[in-house]
Amino acid sequence: MTQPIKNSEEFRDKLATVKDDGSRNWIYPKKPQGKFYTARTIVSVFLLAFLFGAPFIEVNGHPFMLLNVLERKFILFGVAFGPHDFHLLGLAMISVVVSIFLFTVVYGRIFCGWICPQTIFMEMVFRKIEYWIEGDASKQRALNKAPWDATKAFKKISKQIIFFTISFLIGNTFTAWIIGIGKLEQMVVDGPFEHFSTFAAVTVFSGIFYFVFSYFREQACTVVCPYGRLQGVMLDQNSIVIAYDNVRGEPRGKIKKGVDQSDKGDCIDCGLCIDVCPTGIDIRNGTQLECVNCTACIDVCDDVMVKINKPKKLIKYASKNEIEAGKRKIFTPRAIGYTTVLVLLLTLLTVLMANRSDFELTILRTPGLLYQEQPGGKISNLYDMKLVNKTFNDLPAELKLREINGEIKLIGQDLVAEPQGVVEAKFLVILPESEISKLNTPITIAVESEGRQIDVITTSFLGNVKKDKSKKGEETK
Repeated sequence: MTQPIKNSEEFRDKLATVKDDGSRNWIYPKKPQGKFYTARTIVSVFLLAFLFGAPFIEVNGHPFMLLNVLERKFILFGVAFGPHDFHLLGLAMISVVVSIFLFTVVYGRIFCGWICPQTIFMEMVFRKIEYWIEGDASKQRALNKAPWDATKAFKKISKQIIFFTISFLIGNTFTAWIIGIGKLEQMVVDGPFEHFSTFAAVTVFSGIFYFVFSYFREQACTVVCPYGRLQGVMLDQNSIVIAYDNVRGEPRGKIKKGVDQSDKGDCIDCGLCIDVCPTGIDIRNGTQLECVNCTACIDVCDDVMVKINKPKKLIKYASKNEIEAGKRKIFTPRAIGYTTVLVLLLTLLTVLMANRSDFELTILRTPGLLYQEQPGGKISNLYDMKLVNKTFNDLPAELKLREINGEIKLIGQDLVAEPQGVVEAKFLVILPESEISKLNTPITIAVESEGRQIDVITTSFLGNVKKDKSKKGEETK
């Protein structure tokens, strides 16, 4: 029979970050270590390197990554997207959301523990600096309780200066992702007063980051983040989360020499899983919205199990059904449903991306007009042209006839499509009467830019078919 978890419902009566008098309960998590923490550190290094390094990478003179929501300009992995590609960006965003839902249904809040910027910056950057300057949890508590002296002032002030410096760096990095590193560097050279609005935005961003990581901290996950609230709707008994094996661990009991412990579970109630938790919860109470799946409790519990000669994984990645019934079922109806939707979205997105070009060209004969007779036995048709430039470079265009004798006469100025712009024009196609063999003659128009053919359009040419006079005389005879 499964033993009940000790005080299983008491944790619901209060928040880990709030004291009984309503004041803030400051969390001092013990410095974690172990294989999961090492793996998360490696993942974080790659993600941070990409975040800070991507703005400096350029492809064809443009940023490798750009998320300019202000001007509706986006570059993802070197591919430019603009207002004309809104449907692609919409599909991509929906796919990302569905994928997060899918991973939550199957693997719980793995996004929070391994990928979320809040967790990465807090645990892998700011918290490490705090450990380096002030020491582990016990030393931090002692330092905060100690009277102010030169040592305490130096540690506290230097920590806050470093925190704000990193926050300012993060603010500038996010700005570079929005406007590009080139523009940001130019603004820095010009000075803050030349671009006061951008400077003010960077300062505000930096202040927000500093406030979150120096003071607000875990409350961003437990109070503000909507994803933590959503997990209660998305998780079920088959979702794989960080869970305490209460079947194996209960009833808890301290290790006592010379005392028979055969009636006790493997949990020795050391409380280290609480000490390392960055949100201050007790994982033994079960799945809670405050848990960000950071794996710190797994590492510290495995270390304790090794020391007391017990099997590891008292706390582990597992589902409720796996712990209680010994069965792991990943492909539940909800997981299959999310997977199906995600596959369909990714398939549609892949097809659209494969058929996407940097230009869109439309050439149509002007409706409602017949052909026009030109001097020298020639006939002309008037055409409408629309060229959409999806790149961030100017696009000069030139029209040429293919496989037929004739000429194109552009009405107006030269064709030059601005970056992410649309250019519309009218032009005449002029053909000798000898080239017209039927009422609708097919013609091919090639569009070239700087000597490179970018598109070929086939359309029709309307003209009157005139018989040769000599042939007409022979028919009369």
